[in-house]
Parts: sequence; structure tokens; C-alpha cells
Amino acid sequence: MMKLTTGMVIIMIASLTGNAETEWPFPVRDEDIARYTAFRAAGDITVDGRLDEPDWQRVPRTPRFVDLIHGTETIHNTQAAVMWDDRNLYVGLWIEEPVVRARFTERDSPIYEENDVEFFIAGKDAYYEFEINANNTIYEVFFIWEEAYERGGFDEEPLFRRDGEADVRDFRGVGFANHPRGARRGSWSWDFPGLKTAVCVDGTLNEDGDRDRGWTVELAFPWEGMKWLAKSDGRALPPRDGDVWRMNMMRFNTYKEAPPARDSGGWAWSAHGVWDSHIPECFPYVTFSTRSAK
Repeated sequence: MMKLTTGMVIIMIASLTGNAETEWPFPVRDEDIARYTAFRAAGDITVDGRLDEPDWQRVPRTPRFVDLIHGTETIHNTQAAVMWDDRNLYVGLWIEEPVVRARFTERDSPIYEENDVEFFIAGKDAYYEFEINANNTIYEVFFIWEEAYERGGFDEEPLFRRDGEADVRDFRGVGFANHPRGARRGSWSWDFPGLKTAVCVDGTLNEDGDRDRGWTVELAFPWEGMKWLAKSDGRALPPRDGDVWRMNMMRFNTYKEAPPARDSGGWAWSAHGVWDSHIPECFPYVTFSTRSAK
């Protein structure tokens, strides 16, 4: 898959808005967005949350997460890593947390109201949001740009239609409400097929009388479940060597570091410059390699 340059994105936006002189309209510059190479797993990965396979020890981790808005240093460390094989995309997260808490246990509960970590992955005309807390409770939504709904063939899926029983709602972002692509629809009924998740707490969950080290998250997303993300541009599943996808990881906390730190409560692999994690054009560029990490 060809990487989109800044100029190409501006041309795409101009074609949507009818303004050939459109400037880069997003809150962070393209050159400030993170880049990463996702290596191929050499061995089998058991999704148990421990991240103790040799591949997880060799694969490069992202830099320490920064504040989602300001890009500044955060009080606790959070890092992630991505790798893959013919079956799955694997995501690992290491979360430093002195007091690990999680109260929601029911799937698709509003876990964004407590401490959680989140994973976003984008296709050409849609993107997927995944959240998880330290209870291994998950929340997920599939978003489609409205202007691409019929053109991209998403109208073929009942779970994406407003006129059925699916929980489908309009969505305009959070802190970046005037996205150049306009409105999008989100399906809260869509579940990622074959998804595997696991969490391991290094400490005692919901016990405030001691100090914890944190928790780790291990995820496996089958490539077959990516078909709606890949549909619009026919990208390969699994990816080919050199293909580029856009994805980001975030961490949201119920607490903030004391002033003068500028802690928004949201931390990210790559900052968005605004309180909004739903900007695919700000997601890091992830290049897939058929080589294994050394």
C-alpha cells in the first residue's frame, strides 16, 4: 500500500471540499506524527496478557506516551508495541500505574470514564476504536465517514445501517468537531470477529492499601476481521512487505498530575494537539515488514 504524503492528503481534502488551495487542516503537522515498523512474529503468541514471549522482548516499543494535547512528558510510563503474522495483528501495552483500579465488568460499558487504554486503527474510509480496562473489560465502535458509506460498500452490512436494530449513531468527533470529511456514523453493535484480549496486573486490583507496578495488555486482531477497514482501497490482508496502515494508542486517566504540569488526563503514542482521539490523519504511520525483530 502506498504511503500518503502531506501533499497527497491536501489534494484529497481539496477534492472533498472543492477548494484547491486548502491548507493542512489538522491540529498537528504531518512531519510531527510518529512512524513505526511492525515486524513479523517469529514464534507463536499466546494471548495471556503477560507479554513474555521472546518476540515481545525483541520487538521495538514505542516511545513513552505523551500528553494527547500538549505532547509533553507524562508522570507515568506507557509504551506499546505492534507485530503480526499471517493470522493476526498483535498489540502489546505496558502501563505503569501505582494504584490499579477498574470497576466495569460488562462488555461495552463506558470504561472511558475510568482508567483505560485504547487502540485505534484506520482504513481509507473507516476506522475502529477499541478500549480495555484492567478488568479485561472491552468497549468497541466501528466508524464510517458518511460521504463514503454507499460509495465504499458499507451499506451492505446490516450492523452499519440506521434503519435496523443495530445501535448506529451520528458522530462528529470530540474536540475537533469540524473534520474536513464531515460527519461519520458509528456502530456500537459491531464486534471485531475473533478478537482475543488479556490483561495481567502486576499488583492487586482495586486494593488501595499497597503500591502496584501496573498492568500489561495483550491483543490479537485477526486479519479476517479487518475486511471492512480494507474494503475501500482493496489493501492486502495480511499486509504485504512495506504496506502502511495508520493506528494509534492512547491512555485515559481519571487523575491528572498536579500543576504546573499540563496534564490533560489523556496520553498518547503520538499527540493530536486537541482533546480528540478520533482524527485518523493524526494516527502514526505503521509500516509492515516481513522481517522479524532482532
